[in-house]
Amino acid sequence: MALKNLISFYLHTTHQHQQTIGQQGIGFLPMKNGNYFLKYEWEIISTLYSPNHLQIVSIMKKGILAFLLGVLIIGSSLATELYPAISSYQADRGALARKYNNPLSEESFLRFTKLYNDWIDALNKMPYDAYSLDGKMDWQLFKNHLEKELFFHGLAYEDFKQVSHVVDFKDNLEKFYQVRRMAVKPQSQELAATFSLTEKAIIAKWEAMKKSKPFDSWQKAELAAETVEALRKSTEEAYNFYYDYDPDFTWWMKKPMESMNEVLKAYAAFLKDHFENTVVKDDGSGIIGKPVGKLAIEKELAYNMIPYTAEELLKEGEKQYAWCEAEMLKASEELGYGKDWKAALEHVKNTYVPAGEWPQMVAEMADEAIEFLESRDLLTIPDMAKETWRTTMMSAERQKVSPFFLGGETIIISYPTSTMTHEEKMMSMRGNNPHFSRATVQHELIPGHHLQQFMNQRHFPHRRVFNTPFWVEGWTLYWEFNLWDKNFPRNAEDRVGMLFWRMHRAARIVFSLNYHLGKWTPQQCIDYLVDAVGHERANAEAEVRRSFEGRYGPLYQLAYMIGGLQVYGLRQEMVEGGQMTEKEFHDYFITQNYTPIELLRARMKGDIPKDFTSTWRFLD
Repeated sequence: MALKNLISFYLHTTHQHQQTIGQQGIGFLPMKNGNYFLKYEWEIISTLYSPNHLQIVSIMKKGILAFLLGVLIIGSSLATELYPAISSYQADRGALARKYNNPLSEESFLRFTKLYNDWIDALNKMPYDAYSLDGKMDWQLFKNHLEKELFFHGLAYEDFKQVSHVVDFKDNLEKFYQVRRMAVKPQSQELAATFSLTEKAIIAKWEAMKKSKPFDSWQKAELAAETVEALRKSTEEAYNFYYDYDPDFTWWMKKPMESMNEVLKAYAAFLKDHFENTVVKDDGSGIIGKPVGKLAIEKELAYNMIPYTAEELLKEGEKQYAWCEAEMLKASEELGYGKDWKAALEHVKNTYVPAGEWPQMVAEMADEAIEFLESRDLLTIPDMAKETWRTTMMSAERQKVSPFFLGGETIIISYPTSTMTHEEKMMSMRGNNPHFSRATVQHELIPGHHLQQFMNQRHFPHRRVFNTPFWVEGWTLYWEFNLWDKNFPRNAEDRVGMLFWRMHRAARIVFSLNYHLGKWTPQQCIDYLVDAVGHERANAEAEVRRSFEGRYGPLYQLAYMIGGLQVYGLRQEMVEGGQMTEKEFHDYFITQNYTPIELLRARMKGDIPKDFTSTWRFLD
C-alpha cells in the first residue's frame, strides 16, 4: 500500500506538468478493469518498481513483486483517460488563483471565465466514444463541473458589476499590484504622489456615495464593502513586498500608504451599512445568512443531477417527516407515553451520562457499528481504516455552531465543559444522549465519513474536485435507513434516537428550502426545529447558524435525506433487481469517489451516452 501511494503521488505530480490536450503521441495501455495507464505512466511505474531506482524493491522477492504489480494493474482505481486533463485543470485553477490574488476584480473574473471556456472547448474535442466507461464517467463529471463553475462564476460576475463603481478610482492601485508580481522596481517618488491623489479620489467617491441612493439590499452593500477591502488587501500585499527591502520606496511610501490604507478601511466600513432595509438582515436571531433564491436552487439541483423542483422536494420533506412522526408515535406508545411522543423524547434525552464517561462510550459505539457490519458481511472495511480513526473533544465555543458530533478520520465529540452555564451543560448532555448518538457515531466514522475519506484518498482521487453533498451525506444517511431496516435499534429508546435524527433530516429539507426561497427567516427555522423535531433551543440555534453562516452550499442540508433516498433507491434497483449482492453494491459505491448518484447509476448499468442528461425520478 505504501508503494502504491508513492506511485500515486508521483503520477499526480507528474501529470500536473503534462500538456495533455492536443498532445500528439500519447498512447494508452488498457487494463482488465477498463481503466487505462498512459504509456509514460507505465514507464514511470516500471522505473519505480526497478531495483536500480527504488531500494525497497531490492529486498523483495520476485514473486512478491510480480503479485504487487499484478494487483496494481488489475485492481487500480486511480487512472482513467481523463486523469491527466483533470489534474492539469486543477493545477491551472490553483495557479491562476494564486497569480490573480484579487478575486473581486475585472482581471480575475475575465481570466477565470477564459479558463472554464478553454477547458470546455478542450473537453468537447476529446474522443469520447473511444474511452472506457470510467473514462466516460470522468468526462461527464468534468463537463458538469466546468459548466456549473462557469454558470455560478457568471452570476458572481454580474453581481460584482452592479457594485464595481465603488472602486472607480482603482486603476493606479491595480497597476501597482499587477506590476509588483514581476518585482518591477517602482519610481517611488512618483508612486507616492499617485497614492496621495488616489486617496483624494477615494474621499471624493466616499462623499458622493453618502449622497447617493443606498443599495437596495444588504447583500449588495456587503459585496461593495468586500470589493473595496479586496482592493485594499492586494495593494497592501504589494506594498509589503517592497517595504523595508527598498530604502527609497520605504522613505517615500510609508506615510502615503498608511494614510490611504486607513481611508480605504473606513470607506469599506461605511459601504457595509449603506443600504435600505428592504430585506431583513437580522430577524433577531443574530444569524446572518444569504438566501440564494429560486434560480440558484434549481440550477444547483440540475448540476447535482436531481431532476426535481424545489417545491417537489419540499413535499418530499413533509412526506418523510410524516413517516417519522408515525413511527415515533409507535415508539412512544411502547414506552408508555401514548400519543405524546415529545414526552417519550424527553424520556430519552434524560438518559444522558455523566461528564467524563461519555468519550469512552462513543468509542464503544464505533466498535459496535463495525462489528454489526462485519458480522453480517455487508461491507469490506480495510484494517487500516479501522486502525486510524481517533477522537477529540469539541470546544465550548464551537458547540455554539456544532452542538453534536462532527466526523471523519477524527470524531469530534460534543459534551459540556466547565465554562458553560448550567443550562448550556444540560442542553449539551441531553442532546448527546446515548440513544441519539448511537444513530450518528457510525454516520461520522464507519461506514460513514471516515470510511468515505479513507476510500477517496485511495480510489479515483482526482474526482475529489467534483465534491457533491448528495454523495457525501447521501451515503451516510442511507446507512441510517439500512441499519433501521436491519434492526440496528435494540429497543424503543434506540428507535426514538434514530427517528429523532431521521425527523431532523426531513426537517432540514423543509427549513433550508423555505429559507433559500425567501419564505422563512432564521428565527422561523429555529422555532420549527424546536416545535416539529423537539430540539433543545440552543441546539436548534446552532444547527441553523451552521446551516446558513457556515461554508455549506444551499443544498447541503437537504442533501442528507434526498441523497440517502437516491442511494436507497439505487440499492433496491441493483441488489433487489439481482444485478449485485448487497456487499458488492456497497463496496463498489464507496470506491467511486465524489459522483452525482444518477451518473453512478449509469456507470453501474454500463451505459453512459455522451448526451447524458438527468432523468431518474428516484422519488417516484
